[in-house]
Amino acid sequence: MSGANARSMTQTDLMSWRMEADPVLRSTIVSIIVLDRLPDHERLTAAMNHAIDVVPIFRCKAVARQFPWSPPLWVDDADFDLSWHLRRSSVPPPGGWKGVLDFARMSGMAAFDKDRPLWELTVLDGLGDGATALVVKVHHSLTDGVGGMQLTREITDDTRAGGSSQDGHEFRPPVVRSTPGDSRAAMAEAVARSAAHAVRHPAATMHDVVRIFGSTARMTRPTTRTMSPVMTARSTRRGFGVIEFPVAALTAAAAGTQCSVNDAFLAALLLGMAGYHRGHGDVPNQLMVTLPISLRDSRDPLGGNRITLARFALPVDIADPEKLIRRVHIIVESWRNEPAIPLSPHLARMLNLLPVAVTGDMLKHMDFVASNVVGSSTPLYLAGARIIRQFAFSPTLGSAFNATLMSYASHVCVGINVDVRAVPDQPALMTAVSEGFRAVLALGSRHTDATVTTSY
Repeated sequence: MSGANARSMTQTDLMSWRMEADPVLRSTIVSIIVLDRLPDHERLTAAMNHAIDVVPIFRCKAVARQFPWSPPLWVDDADFDLSWHLRRSSVPPPGGWKGVLDFARMSGMAAFDKDRPLWELTVLDGLGDGATALVVKVHHSLTDGVGGMQLTREITDDTRAGGSSQDGHEFRPPVVRSTPGDSRAAMAEAVARSAAHAVRHPAATMHDVVRIFGSTARMTRPTTRTMSPVMTARSTRRGFGVIEFPVAALTAAAAGTQCSVNDAFLAALLLGMAGYHRGHGDVPNQLMVTLPISLRDSRDPLGGNRITLARFALPVDIADPEKLIRRVHIIVESWRNEPAIPLSPHLARMLNLLPVAVTGDMLKHMDFVASNVVGSSTPLYLAGARIIRQFAFSPTLGSAFNATLMSYASHVCVGINVDVRAVPDQPALMTAVSEGFRAVLALGSRHTDATVTTSY
């Protein structure tokens, strides 16, 4: 990609980019990948070069245009230097896992150099027992969680020696490189189909229009206050913590209620929030959640964002875990089926016309964000090192905290990114959320190990 064929940011990518005008809304994703040994430098370099070939946007920098409201261009960085993005360091004091968390936290709090491609990967040795950590920092305009996992599969192997065994691995979608002409043709075809349908079925078309307008209003309505009476302040300071437990335990709990793993995940967070607010003497009936909904399919190119953000209230006043999961399921399914969901890129375009202060104010009154990313069901290797765990810390998007669940092999890895002004007592929050997970996992614990571990 060169300046001659540079492409514009999509409207969904632009939303992440524009939010940078307010540091509280900084859209940085940080991931910690724990390896059983130090990865081979030459193989790691080769893997990253391959990743950049597959997703050339990782070689590009964003260049602003002179015209108002025009998205920046992704332009090939003529001074691209992989050694600047691929770094090596040692775990800082106090060392160990806490040192890794602190390094990742500080990395996430630091702004990107916007004159370079918006990503960094640091190899941290000295974790103990020969283990190593990779701290990956990526701007949200480059990719979303699902795209990040697809990219991970491009640079990892199924064996320590390299190569792919393919046995038991999920299908890896092909890389698709779309062009502006492709999208214009597809849009023109869709418009033609819609026009023909409107001529043949005018009454049904009017009904659909009314439904879409109502759905659009629900998707974009402003949020003017937090429902939490406690987690109200906002800042640029962050705290990282992790919770992990067996995948089988969460799967069993979800299956027992005939709901999804995501429903069980959200219910655990809500039970944790009830406990946290009880500790402060004031439990609300509901809290507002921002839930990223993936729109990505196998036809989409790697990189970029294919998500929409649904914002809605969830109950905090249901103490029974099973009843809560079922109630969450009903609410979430209704939002996943909103008629305006397929129009999300157009809604993003509309929101991008508003001042950042307006859209930012909407996000800052959300109570928390919950993300769920499906990882590999079997162990992976990177440059000769086995991946033991993988945690993601997604941006708070102006809320009090973001909890991101990532499954990997036999474990669930939950990364919690906390605004420490909204939650000055992070240990209390981590304890409460851990107890919420224990309550949910107990629904299926007769058949599985439900051990929950926490660190921060």
